[in-house]
Amino acid sequence: MIRLLATLLSLVPIAAQADQLKVATSFTIIADMARNVGGGLAQVSSITPPGAEVHGYQPTPRDIIGISDADLILVNGLNLDLWAQQYLDRLPDIPLVTVTDGIQSIPIEGGDYGGQPNPHAWMALDSALIYVDNIAEAMAAANPANAAAYEANAQTYKQQIADTIGPLRDRARALPPHRRWLVTSEGAFSYLARDFGLTEMYLWPINAEGQGTPQQVRRLIDQMREAAAPVIFSESTVSDRPARRIAAETGATYGGVLYVDSLSDPDGPVPSYLDLLRVTSETIIGQLSDG
Repeated sequence: MIRLLATLLSLVPIAAQADQLKVATSFTIIADMARNVGGGLAQVSSITPPGAEVHGYQPTPRDIIGISDADLILVNGLNLDLWAQQYLDRLPDIPLVTVTDGIQSIPIEGGDYGGQPNPHAWMALDSALIYVDNIAEAMAAANPANAAAYEANAQTYKQQIADTIGPLRDRARALPPHRRWLVTSEGAFSYLARDFGLTEMYLWPINAEGQGTPQQVRRLIDQMREAAAPVIFSESTVSDRPARRIAAETGATYGGVLYVDSLSDPDGPVPSYLDLLRVTSETIIGQLSDG
């Protein structure tokens, strides 16, 4: 596939620099952030489509050709989109910026990825603001003539993020102590749990092979019973069957679907990053507030 991609790319003309910056991103959440920062001065696309599993995504030649004339490529880093590197390295002279630079990562606990950084930093307020600043700086470097506009858009967007997360965080921190257990399929909520004052449990630490093994299921059942954790959730990009099975065995409530790795289509429940934060947080708080 690499050889085919190189051949196809050689046939694609390099687009001339335009006033509207052409930005490519590794997945939909960064794309939505970039659209808010760029406003009408950036054309933004995501390599992965809405609803896709980001971990281990395999780009097609069409995916890469679609961004071959980009002025800027934005990736998450923290090992989330390593799949992109071997392909993006073949796009010469396009700046590639890691938007998590400057974020203090939380290490993954357990499993084959233990000790490596948890990549889901966009789920915390302070980290999300760093994402936006890094995107604005990258756009300004790629198109200095519009730097002031990108910075103004970034400041407006950061306030919108704070206004969305802040009240939800206050509600979560007011939950009674015995309800502050966030149990999920993937350990994708370490940053949110830290900010919301919740204790995290999960079936597997990161989406990879070996999801929902008998050992993982038994371990989480034992943990939930010991803690009397009342609710378990699953994520939109994985099967809900393991979480439902554990709910049935422990007597916990299956709390529904959380969104973390991908936005939905425009007519879906989380078409924007702000929607993802709101829907996921409200689902968690609503379920943990019962009882």
